[in-house]
Amino acid sequence: ALCVAIVVGVGGFKGWQHYDLTSRQAAGEQFAAAMTLAADNKTEDSFNALSNLAADGTEGYKVLARFSQARLMAQNNDSNGAAETYRSLAEDSSLDSLYRDMAVILGALVELNVPGTDWAGLEQRLAPLSADTSPWRFSAREISALIAQKTGANTKARDLFKGLSSDRNSPEGVRARAQEMLSILGK
Repeated sequence: ALCVAIVVGVGGFKGWQHYDLTSRQAAGEQFAAAMTLAADNKTEDSFNALSNLAADGTEGYKVLARFSQARLMAQNNDSNGAAETYRSLAEDSSLDSLYRDMAVILGALVELNVPGTDWAGLEQRLAPLSADTSPWRFSAREISALIAQKTGANTKARDLFKGLSSDRNSPEGVRARAQEMLSILGK
């Protein structure tokens, strides 16, 4: 009986491993096909394929499909749709905080160009990501500086850009853009 239980247990485990691998491979192929459609400028077909994957794919591909849908919307000048998709990702408590925070950053970048953006609300969403312990702090601070500039708070924008340009831990691209903005705003 013990031998039969071991054989059945091992067989069941191997069967589950095969099913899991097959499911992940199928989801990967669906995602690759959707990205090929997007590269071929078949945006609507790509979006529909991503919608199917977001609904029925494996957990990782569901998230990736939703982020890709938002990116496609932004690329096709549907900034409102992209911003809304990023907001829904940021508010999805089933996602890891890393992905929710990334959605805040990507959504904020889109919202910078959306007429009628709630700047105070956007600042509020970025505030926790600007903390010294946040891995997103440099991006969040750069976006906050751009918001300050757009809303006419040039002193705040300058201070944020100065902080980014003088912080040795800032990524090189962020420092360069901050210095460029300082030269535009006047030091």
